[in-house]
Amino acid sequence: MANDIRRKDSYKEILHEVVEHNGVLYLAGLVSENLLLDITGQTADVLRQLDAVLQANGSGRDRVLTGLLFIPDMSLKPALNEVWKKWFAQAHLPTRACIGVKDLGPNVLLEAVFTAAVAPAKSKLAKPAAKANKKTKRRGR
Repeated sequence: MANDIRRKDSYKEILHEVVEHNGVLYLAGLVSENLLLDITGQTADVLRQLDAVLQANGSGRDRVLTGLLFIPDMSLKPALNEVWKKWFAQAHLPTRACIGVKDLGPNVLLEAVFTAAVAPAKSKLAKPAAKANKKTKRRGR
């Protein structure tokens, strides 16, 4: 059903920046707004943007499920990791892949794609939980 999918923030008629389905947010690729920064600066900027998108959509960094990171040079990965580890609490680290690619565009050192869970009460698509039938028989009692 199309109404169980929410699409938000169309971009240049080629994508939506956020799609929500069944309490999961699928985010379009994020790149730094300042391409003069080094990898640590671009990583921090992408994560700052991620924070804003998550908050605007009823989620938070503790609800990020996975990150798919693209970088043009794998030697940048250790510096990226330092920023990443400071941003995510150890208990809430998502799954992640960091992939080296040939070209992300002029001066782009990171493009990141994320999925995150929406807080149950915050989902625009969430339906109230059905109340349990008190007459339900329980096994073993």
